[in-house]
Amino acid sequence: MWLCNSSVGRKVVMSVTGLALVLFLTFHACMNVVAIFSEEGYNMICEFLGSNWYAVAGTAALGALVVIHFVFALILTFQNRKARGQNRYAVTDKPEKVEWASQNMFVLGVIICLGLCLHLYNFWWNMMAAELFHIQGLAHSPADGYAWIAEVFSCPVYFVLYLVWFCAIWFHLTHGIWSGLQTLGLSGKTWFPRIKCISQIWSTLVILMFVAVAVFFFVKSLCCPEAACYSL
Repeated sequence: MWLCNSSVGRKVVMSVTGLALVLFLTFHACMNVVAIFSEEGYNMICEFLGSNWYAVAGTAALGALVVIHFVFALILTFQNRKARGQNRYAVTDKPEKVEWASQNMFVLGVIICLGLCLHLYNFWWNMMAAELFHIQGLAHSPADGYAWIAEVFSCPVYFVLYLVWFCAIWFHLTHGIWSGLQTLGLSGKTWFPRIKCISQIWSTLVILMFVAVAVFFFVKSLCCPEAACYSL
């Protein structure tokens, strides 16, 4: 199949899956911001999603997108290294116009995947999985997303780890959005500067929403010392 057997096809798959994940991140960030303004409103969203069939189907599709994106990233990385051969060991000057994120996309991707594992442990396991598998003895109700956010971000260790994760996602997005759009044909002297600008703005807004939620609940925990820190 062309999408799997050719370098261009693999890049197209990377672009489509990556942009789909960007849309999910945008939705997730907007959803999380609700928690800053309304505990009841955020829990209504969590209850609406819960372990309903459409939420489970969406989660499965999202997992498939992540796996496909990461596997194709591995393939393209090894393909590029093989193409360079011994030249990759040569000492060369860093290209002036190549972004840092562009040169470290795979490393950033690995950090993002590790952060995703932590995120799934803290939230998916205690919420959707808890409802699906009827897990008992949890600190909060699986539908009480507000309580889970407040508890996780009350812990300084998790707070810092999440900030590092958000930074890695930001670097990944700032390059990934415009690169994906360029691969799909949106380029040229007129559009290229525009999509790079859009990429920067979009990435920054999305990550700022995530950071705002983390900072809000961490500061709130400092103002309320009785709030217990999440046990590591």
